[in-house]
This record gives sequence, structure tokens and C-alpha cells, in this order.
Amino acid sequence: MPNEALIVVDMQNDFCEGGALAVVGANAIVPLVNRLISRHDHVVLTQDWHPPRHASFVTSREDAVAFSSVPFPYGPQTLWPPHCVQGTPGAEFHPDLVTVKAEMIVRKGFHQGIDSYSAFRENDRMTRTGLDGYLKARGFSRVVICGLALDYCVAWTAIDARQAGFDVAVVLEATAAINLDGSRKRMLTEMRQGGIDLTATA
Repeated sequence: MPNEALIVVDMQNDFCEGGALAVVGANAIVPLVNRLISRHDHVVLTQDWHPPRHASFVTSREDAVAFSSVPFPYGPQTLWPPHCVQGTPGAEFHPDLVTVKAEMIVRKGFHQGIDSYSAFRENDRMTRTGLDGYLKARGFSRVVICGLALDYCVAWTAIDARQAGFDVAVVLEATAAINLDGSRKRMLTEMRQGGIDLTATA
């Protein structure tokens, strides 16, 4: 559809099996993501792009525990193992991902002190990526979202897209979740309540 764009979220080596922050089942969704890419005329890719000692990395704090939550100026922040560091193989897209159709790549998480799950705005909820304006300038009114991880970057991207006025669908089959402390179920509920279409299959 001419008014529809596909957003492929963070299909990067560090989020796939063998990566620094691997999501179970990530490799298995690559063919499904590629199928969605082949069916869409307009594709946007997002890419986590952290500096080496990003504030959200557990290694940036003494005696910190991975996956624990700590207060940041903008609210609670999960501390992650270092991942998707700028210029490293882990930050590259999965080698089997078909990227040639991408019309835009949105890099996020490059501000030292702010983590970024959503492709539209960072975790301080103030710093914008420009994706909203880009999509609207191109005339898109609907976005379809897939990728990694369902309960973090996919969900936050979907919620922000809906709040920006887009019609939003998430293709669940073409996602995989971290599921930290029940985060998969929690974010599925938030997306449903936010008016997002949770489509089962690719």
C-alpha cells in the first residue's frame, strides 16, 4: 500500500543467538522478517548504536547487576550487558537480513546518558529521532512493525507510533521477546489497550 511503511526493529547480531544480548528465537524470525520486507514497497530499519560506555550498560556502574533497574533522571532504567556498540560486529544487521530495500536507517541510543527503545523518541520521552516527521512528510499513515525485541524496542516503537497518529500493526510471528519479569505479557496488554493491531502471522 502506498501509505504504509514497514519498520524493522533492531535485527542486529547482538540481539540474535550468540550475541551479547541474545533474544531466544531471534534467528528463527529472520526469514519471516524478510518475507515482510519483500511484501512492502517502503522499509525503515532501526539500529541500536551505543557508545562504548553507554550509561545503560551494567559495566558503567560499580557493583551493578545486569537486568536490574536503577533510577535515571528520566525514570527507572534497566541495566543491560554491553551490546550494539558503534562500529562493532555486534551492532551490524544479521547477515541474512535483506537490507537492500531500506529507504531509511534510524540509529538510536547514541546519546551517552539516555537509553533508547523506541524508534520515535528516546527513553527520556523528550529527545526525538525525527522518524515521525519523516514518515508524515512521505505521506505514510500506517506502519507495520516487526523485529527485536517484542517487549522492549518493538512495543515502545509501536506505542509511540500510535500516539503520533499512525495506524499501527505488530506482526507477532516476526518478533521475539526478552520476557524479563513478565515483560512480554505486560507489553502485549499495553499495546492492545493502546489500539495497536497485534497480527498473528507474517
